[in-house]
Amino acid sequence: MIKRQLIVALALLALLAAALVANTLRQGSRQLAVAPLPKLAVDAAGVTETMAAAVRAKTVSGLLDPAGVAVEFDTLHALLKTRYPQVHATLEREVIGGHSLLYTWKGSDPQLRPVALMAHQDVVPIAPGTEALWKKPPFGGIVDGGFVWGRGTLDDKSNLITQLEALEMLVKAGVKPKRTVHFVFGHDEEVGGQRGVVQIVQLLQQRGVKLEWVLDEGLAVTEGVMPGVRQPVALVGLAEKGSVSLKLTATAAPGHSSMPPGPGQGAIGRLTAALARLDAQPLPGGIHGAAAEMFQAVAPELPFGQRLALSNLWLTRPLVERMLSQGAATNAMMRTTTAMTMLNAGVKENVLPGRAEAVVNFRILPGDSIESVQTAVKRIVADDGIAVSPLGPGFNPSRLSTSRSDAFRLIERTVREVFPDAIVAPGLMLAASDARHFDGISEASFRFMPIRFDSADLQRPHGTDERIAVDQLVDMVRFYHRLLSQTAQ
Repeated sequence: MIKRQLIVALALLALLAAALVANTLRQGSRQLAVAPLPKLAVDAAGVTETMAAAVRAKTVSGLLDPAGVAVEFDTLHALLKTRYPQVHATLEREVIGGHSLLYTWKGSDPQLRPVALMAHQDVVPIAPGTEALWKKPPFGGIVDGGFVWGRGTLDDKSNLITQLEALEMLVKAGVKPKRTVHFVFGHDEEVGGQRGVVQIVQLLQQRGVKLEWVLDEGLAVTEGVMPGVRQPVALVGLAEKGSVSLKLTATAAPGHSSMPPGPGQGAIGRLTAALARLDAQPLPGGIHGAAAEMFQAVAPELPFGQRLALSNLWLTRPLVERMLSQGAATNAMMRTTTAMTMLNAGVKENVLPGRAEAVVNFRILPGDSIESVQTAVKRIVADDGIAVSPLGPGFNPSRLSTSRSDAFRLIERTVREVFPDAIVAPGLMLAASDARHFDGISEASFRFMPIRFDSADLQRPHGTDERIAVDQLVDMVRFYHRLLSQTAQ
């Protein structure tokens, strides 16, 4: 009897294994088969010089000297007019909210919905005390070793310059679009976009403009970043996470440190216990939405073991999700993340504080909301003596666009033509961009930078030694030239 049961069990295991293997092998590559595009001749020296000059315009968001900042934006605008005369002679140019720019390349067919390409002019400041760590002056616009060095080269003046470079080439060649194309260049993206892109969206809305799609900064062609994938992976963001910071405040009777209260009774004790509960109970998540679409696209390109696991999530999902939760990037793709960022309590070493505060930042997954996060935090904290309140307004995640649209297919095809060695997959942008403001007037919003990033490059935006290779700039011009050529038809 036992022998027969063992044989049956082994037979069932064999059938299960066969089914898993067969299902894995059925999952063929999802990559578009397109011919690589012949390399477009690009004025590498010219785009490099323009990029370097753009870096020297110190367009830093949030400076305390508005007049000084205005001069820097004016300098950048003058540079654009000088370097791109055909664009400025042909397109309509509007200045919105002080320094944001809206260019309109008017199409001949009003039945075609317009599209918008985006970039932002502003940059983040240099972290105080880190200036000496830079190999080149952060606003020097130095060209050396095949790179343009300086703040904004990656985030996000490279998109601004290469879009205009490609557009100048097309206008000069006499291309007249059928579809209207807007170019939206905000000036305050790094501080929320309220004075720039938000006002541009309101203006377009007043004019009755409904966009087919929007493309903004975001994910990139990553090399050596995704474990197990030897090829570069071009991730096109379908959405971006929201963000809210919650302040947790515990109060207690102040007193002398010589007579402390019992365990967990003081303000600090209650607060740290609550933080420990938050840390131990991450918000629920899993492989769905943009994460599911990404793994579906990438799975057939993985080594067989990983491919088998991701191709049979009906069985392997709990194990796979547990493993993905161990990595910071993959965990952030699957859930609303919890990050403890600020802590404040006490004024003197021998005084029991009457108040202790902490700030916890949550990056909100599409499908969650500010309200649902706050509700979950109160449940996990489970202490009526700790107040939970938003610190600032925050913002909800963007709408999730679909990868099954003609717009996504156009971007995907263009990536495959310009970066033929890359796998293209949908993704989720973990940070914020101006694209979220277009959700009300655009059918879809995508987030992608046509630039190759390795693991070291990922630390450069907002960090020390931000730089961009001349070859990267040339690739970006080629991408935008091809995308605009196809879009304008």
